[in-house]
Amino acid sequence: MDPALRAAASGMRAQQTRQEVIANNLANVNTTGYKRSRANFEDLLYQTVTGPQVIGGPAANTLPAVQIGRGVRLSSVQKDHAQGSIETTQNPMDIAIEGEGFFQIQLPSGAIAYSRDGKLQMSDQGVLVTAEGNPVLPNIKVPPQSSALSVGPSGIVSVMRAGSSIPEELGRIELARFSNPAGMLSLGQNMYSATPASGEPMVSFPQDEGTGRLQQGALEMSNVEVVTEMVDMITTMRAYELTSKSIKTSDDMLQIANGLVR
Repeated sequence: MDPALRAAASGMRAQQTRQEVIANNLANVNTTGYKRSRANFEDLLYQTVTGPQVIGGPAANTLPAVQIGRGVRLSSVQKDHAQGSIETTQNPMDIAIEGEGFFQIQLPSGAIAYSRDGKLQMSDQGVLVTAEGNPVLPNIKVPPQSSALSVGPSGIVSVMRAGSSIPEELGRIELARFSNPAGMLSLGQNMYSATPASGEPMVSFPQDEGTGRLQQGALEMSNVEVVTEMVDMITTMRAYELTSKSIKTSDDMLQIANGLVR
């Protein structure tokens, strides 16, 4: 097969993958706490036709190597953990993180996942849980017949007991930070897991050691910018179209070569 066909085919696959990533970003434009993804690519091995050559002697000019590239491949799909916009909801169970940090979520398997989605609820036992029913760590239990749930910027959770005029502190929400959050593994349902690439979680209270603050009655929206994604979609489509033209041109050249033997 003509190497140009293989190189062009790898380019079409790369642009198709980029379009899939863009489509997923646009599909999650209204997903709470979603972080946009970006596809990164790298060129493949090169065929060296001739190596560097010295013309006339050591003090003469050196001709560079002649190399021909053989296409492109996907190197990574990277998450952009830039801060999303904060939207006020007036719901006391909604909590947004302003700055670095993730909520710690205990999965049914016992493993710990991490999330920026602050749509919290209260279980039948009074424990703060996610929309899927997974408890937030550390476990904070709201006693019955209490009201006016309050979550401070530093994570302190307090309520008003019946017959009392003084707020009662129930506990304090902790956040986890990572040295490389882009290295975390996406689990779906707005959750991530730690990996060797992300580093070990550094757990602290909000507003401590560089951790962000909490804002009650608000949610962090997706950091996807529709205009940016639309521009990327157009450039991806044009690159896909041009690469397909390379395949058509290579096919025409092969057809001409085959016609020489007739």
